[in-house]
Amino acid sequence: MSAMSTAPETLQPDACYLALKARDARFDGCFFTGVTSTGIYCRPVCRVRTPRRENCRFFTHAAQAERAGFRPCLRCRPELAPHAQAWSMQDAGSILAQQAARLLDEPDAWNGSVPTVEQLAARLGVSERHVRRIFEAQFGVSPLQYLQTRRLLTAKQLLADTRLPITQVALVSGFGSLRRFNAAFVQHYGLSPTRLRREGRQPDGEGLQVRLGYRPPYDTAAMLAFFGQRAIAGMEQVTADGCLRRTLQVSVGGRAHAGWIEAGFDEPRHQLVLRVSESLHEALPQVIRRTRAAFDLDCDPFAVNAVLQDAFPGCDGLRVPGAFSGWELAVCAVLGQQITVAAARTLAGRIVERFGQPVATGHAGLGRLFPTPGALAQADGDPLGTLGIVRQRQAAIVALARAVQSGALPLHGGADVQATIAALKALPGIGDWTAQYIAMRALRWPDAFPAGDVALHKALGVQQERQPARAAEAASQAWKPWRSYAVIRAWAGLSTTVTPAKAGVQRNAPAAAAKARGLDSRLRGNDLHFGGGLLTKDPS
Repeated sequence: MSAMSTAPETLQPDACYLALKARDARFDGCFFTGVTSTGIYCRPVCRVRTPRRENCRFFTHAAQAERAGFRPCLRCRPELAPHAQAWSMQDAGSILAQQAARLLDEPDAWNGSVPTVEQLAARLGVSERHVRRIFEAQFGVSPLQYLQTRRLLTAKQLLADTRLPITQVALVSGFGSLRRFNAAFVQHYGLSPTRLRREGRQPDGEGLQVRLGYRPPYDTAAMLAFFGQRAIAGMEQVTADGCLRRTLQVSVGGRAHAGWIEAGFDEPRHQLVLRVSESLHEALPQVIRRTRAAFDLDCDPFAVNAVLQDAFPGCDGLRVPGAFSGWELAVCAVLGQQITVAAARTLAGRIVERFGQPVATGHAGLGRLFPTPGALAQADGDPLGTLGIVRQRQAAIVALARAVQSGALPLHGGADVQATIAALKALPGIGDWTAQYIAMRALRWPDAFPAGDVALHKALGVQQERQPARAAEAASQAWKPWRSYAVIRAWAGLSTTVTPAKAGVQRNAPAAAAKARGLDSRLRGNDLHFGGGLLTKDPS
């Protein structure tokens, strides 16, 4: 099939139709097809009979299809599609519109409440009129239409996949009342929530189950190995059957919800299967969003590999591991400065045991939550020192905790990247490496690049340079805007020689040998830093 760019501004109808005919899962979520003969819009992977070309209209967002009067398909279920991730390096308006979309997609940016255009404009530092104008120019819908579609698709998934009462579905999806929810649902989808609900859909087992789609290829073994190597005793574990199980605490509207989650892969269907304890039901949209971020389910491998394939062959399925909590990830990054994964994991386990609150899970080995910022903000001096944490790390953790607790330092996907990096580097004991690493995993910035990482220098073959960080930075320019993925691939292929050259980057490595060893084994070695690399240039 001919290549097709997945960027919204370059959507090509004929190429979209070819992807639709092939049911190519690589393009799932990159576009939606509205079928004029039925009034329904579908994902590219829909298994129904392929419609005639003249009956197809193509949209880059579900909100555009719904604005045009199409209803979501009940068979392929557009709410299961991975989200589209567009990162602009072009004009300021496009960048601002995409930042606005990131904020609307991030429940943690609003503490679980439903944002208004006024609040969105204030967060971006522009007028409401300007937000509406640039958003409609970029996405073809207004911010409220975009948000309404997200809320309705979330509700549709909960109705189809869970046993939650309809009133609770309405509230957790962001609707202020059941009446408003029913009216919006009927207006957009032409049927009531009660009619949509499918009896007996929830499988047997503990908790509530939902499915989350992703685009192949996806190296699930490498991702689980990465999390397993860094699993903190008492709150995380990777099971023998390939599931990540952990405790989690989420705040919604100022109220904390704590429980457990379990995530495993259904690879033939390109889906992650997520189980959530009943105690987290009221925070379900936030849990789903964090899970998508932690497993990088919204990555577009087609776009990433178009830039990185030549420099890093054999790594197409590698994703950037995210975080279930930006605060938790930041603390672990500080703990892991200049020590091994095993040592950092031990320190993290001690912190969880000493400061984490107990939580009932019913799963052996899972009984504690990661400490809150408030708990560690008061842990100055001896409490952390007795755990074996050196003074510099103690100061960094306490300063970080106080900044997060005060609300001055948001650590989620909707945060302003450059402002957050600057704020992190202003804290004691946190340098550029740690700030870039946090941006890569907690802020979900695809272009983060910890240029001072020693393992990265080794992977790029610049460790003998007089200024290896500058040489690494120069080599990375060819990988924009996907340098976070380049870093993961470089760390995974440390046995491969990569050297920067004037014409770009030359790589001398047999991809077949890399695959034979297994990408998962390359991500789980004990010599790797808790954050990812070997050592950092941050203060020791």
